[in-house]
Amino acid sequence: MTTLSSPATPAFQRYIGIDYSGAKTSTTRLRGLRVYVGIAAAAPVELQPRGHQRHLSRRGIAEWLVQQLLDELPTIVGIDHSFCFPLRYFETHDLRPNWPEFLDDFQRHWPTDSDDVSVEAIRQGKCGHGSARQGDARWRRVCEQRSRAKSVFHFDVPGSVAKSTHAGIPWLRYLRHHLGSRVHFWPFDGWSAPAGRSVIAEAYPKLCADRYPRADRTLDQHDAYAVACWLRDADRNDRLVAAFEPDLPPNERALARIEGWILGVPGQ
Repeated sequence: MTTLSSPATPAFQRYIGIDYSGAKTSTTRLRGLRVYVGIAAAAPVELQPRGHQRHLSRRGIAEWLVQQLLDELPTIVGIDHSFCFPLRYFETHDLRPNWPEFLDDFQRHWPTDSDDVSVEAIRQGKCGHGSARQGDARWRRVCEQRSRAKSVFHFDVPGSVAKSTHAGIPWLRYLRHHLGSRVHFWPFDGWSAPAGRSVIAEAYPKLCADRYPRADRTLDQHDAYAVACWLRDADRNDRLVAAFEPDLPPNERALARIEGWILGVPGQ
């Protein structure tokens, strides 16, 4: 297989950073949902809603991503929510450690890609079947332990990614179904992506936000901006190549293909 280009030649031409929000429903336009896009070496700029709308929605972002990634411009997308759950979740619910099957199973129980469904409505038992697919806030993926990130099941606390994750995972399934082999979901499709193919990976703005001046951006804007900047800058030196191949011992490397990994978190 042909792998990512050498550090001297950028592997991507477009860099997208997404600061996610799990508030309300998939069609609600949210102030905390931000997207920045950088082309080549240019500074990333914020994606603006169409018409006279002030903010983006999760459905709108997913549909926009499909349109963008159907073209031939190699793109890397960093999204600020977890892409999968700890191995303990699979063991507790007797699920095969298979990411596409996980996406289907999760969406059946947490249909947060439906227009009028919110994470809170499912948590309260008003719709969906979330009670059959619960987790424990003490369960954390290896990459969360390494980066000191909160559990994907740790709701209702500052800095929690739980709501964003439960709202966002069904949209990963949507993207996978609509884009097929055009997009490489890292690391589930493999640690190395074929040259010329777009990549979608999990990002953690805390790892890079302090590297870039905030200027007049809100915290949500800056998180998305910083992710796009870091992807661009890392692609122009050896950091992105190294990030795609974290130095993990064999047992953790196998586990990360199940649980996922945060791009930029070192292996050891």
